[in-house]
Amino acid sequence: MLVTLKGYKVNELRFVSKLEGGRVELGNRYSYNVSYAANNTCRGTFNITVEDKNNPDKFSITLVMDGFFAFEDNAQKEKVHVQSFKELFPYARALVTTLTANSGIAPLILPSIDIESQDIYRFEKNPNE
Repeated sequence: MLVTLKGYKVNELRFVSKLEGGRVELGNRYSYNVSYAANNTCRGTFNITVEDKNNPDKFSITLVMDGFFAFEDNAQKEKVHVQSFKELFPYARALVTTLTANSGIAPLILPSIDIESQDIYRFEKNPNE
């Protein structure tokens, strides 16, 4: 396997649910960044915010989660980025679903995210600088 999840940690979890009935239109924002370290290891940081588009003060969830990974020698960073996201996302999804289900509202299941269709921007330092 190209990437192996070694563990994860929730850094931030905020939940606001002041709903009083009525229609809720949810919107999602997310980002995923990978920091590389020595010995073929890296940390992926997943940030997601789900909120009511019209009243974010009435309903919102913010989750920041780190995943710790090992990857194979000579692995391309773009492939590590995609695979590590795929390994970490189910844990974030399960956490949001469990949180909402245990709070007495309908469980919220994060929609799948097709990270492979997203642009991944990589910035390399110019060796001449």
